[in-house]
Amino acid sequence: MKRYILTGAPGAGKTTILHRLRADGFDVVEEAATAVIAHEQAGGDAEPWTRQGFVRKVVDLQRLRQMTSVTEGVTRQVYDRSPVCTHALSTYLGRPAPAALLAEIDRVTRDRIYEPQVFFVRNLGFCEPTAARRISFEESLVFERVHEESYRRFGYDLVEVPAGDLADRVALIADTIARLTEDVSGRGA
Repeated sequence: MKRYILTGAPGAGKTTILHRLRADGFDVVEEAATAVIAHEQAGGDAEPWTRQGFVRKVVDLQRLRQMTSVTEGVTRQVYDRSPVCTHALSTYLGRPAPAALLAEIDRVTRDRIYEPQVFFVRNLGFCEPTAARRISFEESLVFERVHEESYRRFGYDLVEVPAGDLADRVALIADTIARLTEDVSGRGA
């Protein structure tokens, strides 16, 4: 199974890109943090990311989704974020990375769960707030830099997905995945 990560600043267009990739036949695994936020907000917690156990809940859901997302016949998946993004979130929030998060990053790195090429979706020049995304554009730029630093720290190669037309962004990702898949199969793997 080839698992590719899509990451970037909040509001950069990752979800829209993922929806298009899904419509184009890619198997997509949704972001865990957004699901945790929605669940906690539905339970009455307006700002769950301020709670001590938030990062752990995200890590647990990411691992669960990664472990249970295998679908028969699927050879490649695109993930909306990964544990490295959760590390970036922890750093951005000014919290030490919990042991469970560091263990999960160690597992996914050691076992090569994700491909080393990570699609880094660049900001669009603005950031629209949502119930789960309460961050200014300026703050999203800081968060973008933290994400980039986290991925580089853990040895991933960033594939730049510049701001632009949705179709161009999706084509860049699909073409890169096709090329990487061909490169691997061309080597007899």
